[in-house]
Amino acid sequence: MFKRIFCCLIFLIFLITGCGKKQTEPEFISDLQIIKDRNELIVGVREDTKPFGYRDKEGNLQGIDIELAKDIAQYILGDRNKVKFITVNAENRIEKLNSKEVDILVATMTITSQRLRVVDFSQTYYVAGQALMVRSKSDITSLSQAIAYGPVIVVFGTTAEKALRDTYPGSKIIGVKTYKDAYEALKSGKGDAIVADDTILMGFTGDNSVKLLPKRYSAEPYGVALRQDANSEDLKIAIDELIGNMATSGKLKNLYK
Repeated sequence: MFKRIFCCLIFLIFLITGCGKKQTEPEFISDLQIIKDRNELIVGVREDTKPFGYRDKEGNLQGIDIELAKDIAQYILGDRNKVKFITVNAENRIEKLNSKEVDILVATMTITSQRLRVVDFSQTYYVAGQALMVRSKSDITSLSQAIAYGPVIVVFGTTAEKALRDTYPGSKIIGVKTYKDAYEALKSGKGDAIVADDTILMGFTGDNSVKLLPKRYSAEPYGVALRQDANSEDLKIAIDELIGNMATSGKLKNLYK
């Protein structure tokens, strides 16, 4: 009898103390609110993808992606200068995004089904196409010729690398970290062609020793990359609104010009 009463008392004490504890849920703070509270947008950009992201003679970042990032800062924070740039490359940009080193990526990033498994994207702000750059005296006129000649130069982590490895398994490919490295490898004769987005290869066409071939082998829709979680939903909505407004008003076309 006494044992039964003692057990009941223990149960009542547990019940009372358990009910007295407040079960607090972690407070939800969206990425957009974090940016507003910080009063600064942190953006991952490229510095080797002229005319999208590059450094001028004074070492300042310039280009379409840089201007778009500033427009996003203006739209969110009311000031184009409230943006911090962190340079990324094709290999590390997703890691820097998902580790929260940057808020977003505006870095010539093609929207693909594979990437959509690990990051989210805004609506498209530019559509590029994969093309070939060869030395000016080269007789290569097509991708199949370039593959036959070999080796072909690609930048690690790009859609061009994946497309070549998937479509031409066993082909001779030289992988480099940056587009500048790819350009120098072509110039030095380490490879016979670069496969990359046409908009990026255009940045090297001021050099008469190389030429960009006219054919395009794909459509590469660029989007702003965001983390793939509920915290990013408000930020994605804001960026999509801005890009939509810029497309409707003609500001995107003016930016490209």
